[in-house]
Amino acid sequence: MDKIGFFRDLAVIFLCAKVMGLAAQKLKAPQVVGEILAGLLIGPSVFGWVGQSDFLSMMAEIGVILLMFGAGIETNMRDLLKTGPKALLVACIGVLVPLAGGTVLFSCFHGFGEIGSDKFLSALFIGTIMTATSVGITVQTLKELGRLKGHIGTLITSAAIIDDIIGIIVLTFVIGFKNPDSHPMDVVLHTGLFIVFSFGVGFATFYAFKLIDKRWPHQRRIPILGLALCMFMAYAAEKYFGIADITGAYVAGLILCSLHDSNYIARKIDISSYMMFGPVFFASIGIKTKLDGITPSLLVFSICFVLVALLSKIIGCGLTARLLRYSWRDSAKVGVGMMTRGEVALIVSQKGLSVGMMDSKYFTSVILLIIISSVTTPILLKLLYRGEPPEEDAETPVPAPEPADEAS
Repeated sequence: MDKIGFFRDLAVIFLCAKVMGLAAQKLKAPQVVGEILAGLLIGPSVFGWVGQSDFLSMMAEIGVILLMFGAGIETNMRDLLKTGPKALLVACIGVLVPLAGGTVLFSCFHGFGEIGSDKFLSALFIGTIMTATSVGITVQTLKELGRLKGHIGTLITSAAIIDDIIGIIVLTFVIGFKNPDSHPMDVVLHTGLFIVFSFGVGFATFYAFKLIDKRWPHQRRIPILGLALCMFMAYAAEKYFGIADITGAYVAGLILCSLHDSNYIARKIDISSYMMFGPVFFASIGIKTKLDGITPSLLVFSICFVLVALLSKIIGCGLTARLLRYSWRDSAKVGVGMMTRGEVALIVSQKGLSVGMMDSKYFTSVILLIIISSVTTPILLKLLYRGEPPEEDAETPVPAPEPADEAS
């Protein structure tokens, strides 16, 4: 990319994402569906107007981090504490069922290998890819539907965060079987240390923000400091503890969710997320999708891969919710809300390629899973919520005007 080429790419992304988002709304589908399809159209697979670049990848990463930060801020802490044990159980079963399903699927196509063999480890790794849940798309869909703060929305968000942590632990254990130099128990230790770190930072930061909020209520310095906390927690989580950066961003939001001005912070952050970083994130999913080089055998495997990945999440998470005495409809919402795959699945796949546990041709299957789950999940969630009374006021993308005399 030349020095100013990214301006053109951003212009194309913003325009096409908005047009396709409005078209999706006209068809009674969430905007994120249109934004993802816009990325597919302008990406290398169709028109080729926009290609992948480090700049767009970083913009997309900021987009999902802001989404998770906003989800954390808008979380009702009381509901989170109530759903915590339930979310843990949903996440555990939601990891176990796809892990087993993916392992069996690969073995059915390529034969069952002995435990510990390369064939068995490759099958186990395919199952590991299926464990990852991408909560960013589900969060944005629930926001558009006005359901993010509801009991089911909180359960889905909490379970997805726990799901990613468990998935990272599973990934490290699987790689540990392949690489004798790897120490899987280190990840368990790092996860525990991150929890302790989050409590320590959270306790001190919350009271600092509470004093600032009391001294300078409803002023722009508060969301600016909140954004700094978000970026610091995202960095610290991945840099020092090996935890996904989106988990750190979500924790940062949780730290601030009980502030008096939490809604004010969320509205300010939503400006950047809605107008710039969010569309880039969702469009980037489509841009990364490459539909060339698909052979008949790979196509059959990819179709089965997608079906098993989606159904295993719906069955694992949905039936667990049903066992927890949720209604069949609410259980279906939990299962569908947990079936999206995105950046975490890509990270896991790339890690598998780098250590030789996955053939590069299966990356096409992962991309198809991401695009299909990203498009179908918002549509199915909207259908499942149809006709129900609102749990909360729907989120408005553009915040209300602030007082003219607001200080910075």
